[in-house]
Amino acid sequence: MNIKNLSDSEFDNYFDNVKDKKKKKSGDDKFKKKLTIILSVLAFLFVAFIVYIVMGLPSLEELENPKPQLASKVYTADGELLGQFYIENRIETDIDSVPKSLVDALIATEDRKFYDHWGVDFDRFFKAMAKNVITFSNRGGASTITQQLAKNLYKLKGKNESVFATAVRKMREWISAIQIEKNFTKREILELYLNVSYFGRSAYGVESASKIFFDKKAKDLNLQESALLVALLKSSVVYDPIKNPENALHRRNLVLNNMRSEGMITQEQYEQTKDQPIVLTKEKLGKFKSIAPHFMEYVRQQMEAMADKYGYNLYRDGLSIYTSIDMRMQRIANRVAAEHLKEYQAIFNKNWDWNKNLALLNTLVEKEIKNSEEYKDADTDYDRTKIFERLKNNPAFIDSVKTMAAKIQVGFVVMDPHTGQIKAMVGGENQEFLYGLNHATQIRRQPGSAFKPFVYTVAIDNGYYPAYSLLNQRFDYNGWSPANSHNDYSGYMTLREALAQSVNVVAGRLIISNMAPVSQVIQYAKKMGINSKLGAFPSLALGTSEVTPLEITSAYGTIANKGVRVSPISIMKIEDRNGMTVSQFMPEYSVAISEETASIITNMMQDVVTYGTGATVKKYFFRPAAGKTGTTTEFADAWFVGFTPQLVAGVWVGFDDHRVKFNGWYGQGARAALPIWAMFMADTYKELNLPLQYFQMSSGVTTAAFCRESIQAGETRLATDACPDKVMDIINPKNMPEYCTIHKGGAKAAPAKETEKKGDSGW
Repeated sequence: MNIKNLSDSEFDNYFDNVKDKKKKKSGDDKFKKKLTIILSVLAFLFVAFIVYIVMGLPSLEELENPKPQLASKVYTADGELLGQFYIENRIETDIDSVPKSLVDALIATEDRKFYDHWGVDFDRFFKAMAKNVITFSNRGGASTITQQLAKNLYKLKGKNESVFATAVRKMREWISAIQIEKNFTKREILELYLNVSYFGRSAYGVESASKIFFDKKAKDLNLQESALLVALLKSSVVYDPIKNPENALHRRNLVLNNMRSEGMITQEQYEQTKDQPIVLTKEKLGKFKSIAPHFMEYVRQQMEAMADKYGYNLYRDGLSIYTSIDMRMQRIANRVAAEHLKEYQAIFNKNWDWNKNLALLNTLVEKEIKNSEEYKDADTDYDRTKIFERLKNNPAFIDSVKTMAAKIQVGFVVMDPHTGQIKAMVGGENQEFLYGLNHATQIRRQPGSAFKPFVYTVAIDNGYYPAYSLLNQRFDYNGWSPANSHNDYSGYMTLREALAQSVNVVAGRLIISNMAPVSQVIQYAKKMGINSKLGAFPSLALGTSEVTPLEITSAYGTIANKGVRVSPISIMKIEDRNGMTVSQFMPEYSVAISEETASIITNMMQDVVTYGTGATVKKYFFRPAAGKTGTTTEFADAWFVGFTPQLVAGVWVGFDDHRVKFNGWYGQGARAALPIWAMFMADTYKELNLPLQYFQMSSGVTTAAFCRESIQAGETRLATDACPDKVMDIINPKNMPEYCTIHKGGAKAAPAKETEKKGDSGW
């Protein structure tokens, strides 16, 4: 077009068209730019959404090697399950250890196309979604077994999910399920599913569920039990057989009907089973009650202390912990301790009067108020004062303080003195204990006269002997003047008699005369197994330094084991979830005292239970035994520690608060503690059919005749033929005294021949 030939109107139209074209082109450019931005944003959001989904997926390592949290199991020496440590109470099992009926019930109810799909059943999913839209509900998700496994195994589901969160989770389930199907066979998927799923009542996995609901192993489940466990998978709350038995029965029968419709059971089986009631274990559901809770806590503390060294997680890694405990002995220990404490609690309640101990009661009440959560949570001093006054004048609260303070406690431990293995442990009167004070391992109390064997051991090792005599009269040693328990005093008496009768004055004389110097007593006690700090005072002879029941029992075991110290051991072996050994443990052995000294002390301690302060043992137990009673000032603590050729055991009985005490002679160690020891030994030897054994005398110990008159004169001498009254006793030949000079003219009597020295001391 020649612009020069245009008319004015055409000229104007021409430029208007050019402007319109430019405007249109500019508008198109802006639209394209906006569209590009929108598409870019959408692409970015899509990529971000995909990244968000992927970031929430388990790692490749987790997909290829799933590790569900497994409970660590603790076993007794005789192979019984003692207890578990867990966050999720799960015991792993394999697919061959579950009945076919359980697998059939699972597939018939949860995923009928399980063997045909590759992780996701889209046909079933879209049908479920359509049903949800039509019915305006959100009940059907159509998750396959593999999807459910992915959700449970990798914790994909969160609490209070929104619609968006549910959609995201479903996508993650799909992706994870497909990956699981690529890495595992159908049998392996079923095995993982049954080990991971939650059945309620703290039961993770079918093995734990079988134990908790039916007290049996999974392989022993019958048809109706299998159906009930599968029913619980839909909702362990709605179908809880305890809280909602009708719901549980209805759901169980629905599972049975699914199996019938799939041809997995016959019509006859269905009719017979659906009418059966739900039968659960008689034990309290949801709790694994350990027969040795105090021992379990003792093991837990040791396992926690070793966790960093061996790199395990006690609560997640499914360890197998093999211990020294003997389930049979533990049951006996529990029984005799409970029986004795029940009897003794009644005796104490009759003899204790809070009206005579009001100052103590007020102190205890104030302490409990200040330790109460209500008092601690108060915001102001004014609020705390109101709470304090209200509780201090609350009769029910005061009664609860009285009951708690007056509760008799016990610490009882049994060991094999030759191996150091702990065979039974009762750490308190509460045998349903979970966490708290273990009175066998964590308390320290004065052992009283139960400490005297260590003093006598030093004296024997220093060259003295059972027939050696000391004066049974009070003395004053730099202000220290011990008294005998009944204020009975006499002339000279032998070390054997003094130990048997627990004569304080003679034990004190051993210390102050340097026959058993206090520093040496401390040294020997530590070598023999006492780890607590001991005070270097003469009163140590009477057991004034505090020890734990476990350590004094272990130290007595050194005597029983012919002078060889064996450290206590409770954990024998740890295995990982695959049965590979993490570590094995052995006790430490060391020679603490000579075999000769151990034999002599054992022989002397036998007299404690033959005619001495521990003679009550014979009321219950008639095998060879040795031991020592212990009673502290004002009957605050009662002890009996003793041993047989096969076992060593120690008992402490007392109160958590030192100021609450047995206020009479019924609080003696021979009465308050000894019966537990004696009844345990009697029942253990009978129920376990332990063979009769005697203490064997060391070949380095001989028998000699001593002149009684020289003993009574405080100058113990070997007897001659002229001595009218002889005392036969054992002695280390290295420590033979001179012959009697009181009765002159007689020939020297020869020591007993080897054939006369049988070493079979007994009753």
